[in-house]
Amino acid sequence: MKGRGKECTMSEYVVYHVVTERPMHVGQRIVLDTEHHSGVYERVMAKMDLVHDIYAYPERYQFEKLEHHTAVALRELALEEVRQKQYPCYPSRMGCLYVSGTLAEAEKWFDFFLEIRRPTYQIVKLRVTGNVFAGNANLCFVGTTDKEQNLLLAEQYWRNETEDGQEPPVIEMLVDGTIEVIEIVKEIDPCAI
Repeated sequence: MKGRGKECTMSEYVVYHVVTERPMHVGQRIVLDTEHHSGVYERVMAKMDLVHDIYAYPERYQFEKLEHHTAVALRELALEEVRQKQYPCYPSRMGCLYVSGTLAEAEKWFDFFLEIRRPTYQIVKLRVTGNVFAGNANLCFVGTTDKEQNLLLAEQYWRNETEDGQEPPVIEMLVDGTIEVIEIVKEIDPCAI
């Protein structure tokens, strides 16, 4: 896969994905990698001018509550910087699909998305030939104007570092590579919610 070091080896996985943006169909193929990005990438890139301004002039923003997508951009850029330097074989959060290793985990995410009223269409079973990272969603932080703090928290995320007394991990799997829908496991009409 272009953009990955020679030491990275791609494997085949069967995983489950909760479909929230638009329905998928059996046989559908997706390629996600450093050249084929996800929607996260587009949303982050839309905030780049503001991110540069925040890091150049943090004092202007220190007492402002950052808008949600700006905070997400600050987090995702820190996560990507650390990933590229220290964990280049892991999928980029800006060029991956978020999946679950088991149907039971996917069902939990499905229920969560319904609970927060996110349009949710399906659970699909996927065959993935690529890279995988199983992380703890609880370690996804709110990006701030402090770049060094964002980078430290990003390192914790990629190392899956938890401390005693923290909440149990909520597993989020990131996959990239070639992805094929092999089965529609569950389907609902989001208008019926």
